[in-house]
Amino acid sequence: MIGQIIKQVSNDYTVLKDGKTYICKARGKFRNMKVIPLVGDFVKFDINQLYITEILPRKNELLRPSIANIDLAVIITSVKSPDFSTTLLDKLLVMIEYHNIKPIIIFTKIDLLNQEENIQIESYITYYKKIGYTCYINTEIEKIKKIFKGKVSVFTGQSGAGKSTLLNRLDKDLSLKTNEISKALGRGKHTTRHTELLLMLEGMIADTPGFSSLDLRGMTKLEIRDHFIDFNMYRDHCKYKDCLHDRETECIIKDKVNSKDILQSRYNNYIKFINELDITKMR
Repeated sequence: MIGQIIKQVSNDYTVLKDGKTYICKARGKFRNMKVIPLVGDFVKFDINQLYITEILPRKNELLRPSIANIDLAVIITSVKSPDFSTTLLDKLLVMIEYHNIKPIIIFTKIDLLNQEENIQIESYITYYKKIGYTCYINTEIEKIKKIFKGKVSVFTGQSGAGKSTLLNRLDKDLSLKTNEISKALGRGKHTTRHTELLLMLEGMIADTPGFSSLDLRGMTKLEIRDHFIDFNMYRDHCKYKDCLHDRETECIIKDKVNSKDILQSRYNNYIKFINELDITKMR
């Protein structure tokens, strides 16, 4: 039988097949092969003994959160409590596109901003839309509902950004546990304890443990460069074809940053990311 893993709690995997679910264990051979079944995996399983016997090829996967075969990655981005982080947003965008997943950005907590802060955030939203990203405000519920049909989607972003809260607003029958921001820590408490695909809005949506840090190990500097999509519009005009837009002269990307055609924060984050690779190699 072939089904799809929609939930993992410890060593128990819930497999969906023709509208029915089966709680299965993974065969010991996966441990020996150093392969771990992931939520989203299509698997062969023994319906009588309730064992997963084979993991079918994946089209993509993420490790944090751990999930496979994703169509959309919905990045929940808080603009206040916790504060907006261009570094985290850009790092997520690079990682998600590197794994051939379409990113969707949803900005939350706009109502907490004062007028000056709101103008600044609006300028960021306008820029990300201009370079090709799909962006929503979390109050645009009816528009957001339409993106999930026929898709496997993962929600991700910083802790406390409002992932579970938004899911509850998308489906009023959903009762995901939410928690308040820990004021002492300045970040959200992890309110989701496992990864699960929820059957809703004519698709499947994953609610996953939140996280506030990640790295780009496994990517090269060129791969990081190539996943800054606003750079790609201009980089063929650089003097050197392998230009990293760092120490090189006659770099069109630097010129576009100076002329404000590329956000300064995007360029700063890019330089930070490629420098982090050098630090990692020195450890």
